[in-house]
Amino acid sequence: MTRRLAGLALAAVTGGTALAAAGTAQAAPAAPAAPAPPAAPAPAKQAKEVDFTGIVALSNCSGSLVRGPRSRDTDRALVMTNGHCLESGMPKAGQVIVDQPSTRTFKLLDPTGKKELGTLRATNVEYATMTDTDVTVYKLDSTYRQIRKAYGIPALRLSAAKPRVGTEIRIVSGYWKTIYGCKTDGEIYRLREGEWTWKDSIRYAPECQTIHGTSGSPIIDVRSRHMVGINNTGNDDGERCTLNNPCEVDRKGNITVRHGIHYGQQTYLLARCLTRGNDVRLDRHCRLPRPAAK
Repeated sequence: MTRRLAGLALAAVTGGTALAAAGTAQAAPAAPAAPAPPAAPAPAKQAKEVDFTGIVALSNCSGSLVRGPRSRDTDRALVMTNGHCLESGMPKAGQVIVDQPSTRTFKLLDPTGKKELGTLRATNVEYATMTDTDVTVYKLDSTYRQIRKAYGIPALRLSAAKPRVGTEIRIVSGYWKTIYGCKTDGEIYRLREGEWTWKDSIRYAPECQTIHGTSGSPIIDVRSRHMVGINNTGNDDGERCTLNNPCEVDRKGNITVRHGIHYGQQTYLLARCLTRGNDVRLDRHCRLPRPAAK
């Protein structure tokens, strides 16, 4: 899991500076100078690159201000991060937490990622689990309209559809103020790490070398600019299905270990379970895990 925090991550980075240029995980070396080619027609105007709009930093992880397909401007806003970033500790396998009081705070970043605009405050954990997925959703004490009026920042929109394999994505870390860029490289039937198992995980191409502290970063589809997943783990040491070393499990139970490859969890199920008022409704139409019956 990418949760090991600043102390470990800083050991790998001199002075704790940004790890990658915005939009890419690594920069290729410059090529030797070459004669200029003949002038070509001007390319079509490209869409603006993904930035830090809607991104928040937690004390130990990354996160984002999000809204679902049915969210309204007058709804109290939501912040999303990983289940393993929950302030009370990582949920056990099979554990689902709903409507738990919280006073957690989040630093809202400006679009450049260089400035903290203000502090957002939670009132409760709307939903959290590490079963089938790895997510925590906080409900705030302010509405989307109030946040936009105060800071000029809109929320990221959650896609209600799965991303296709090969989708160009950006993973935006509020903790490190860094953006990683690559394509999705596969949908994993089951991803196993320690006691936890996740369904239909997103595997990244090798260029997205996310690190500890990027947990909870949104996975953004470059074309639609919608959030399609949440970053959560990577295989650090080449071990098999251990903590910080997830393994892929196919439908026949075959296990594959991919050292140095990183993963996220899809968020379309959560988008479909959000009702008006921004409540996660665990009814028969919602496929998210539910709390155990008492």
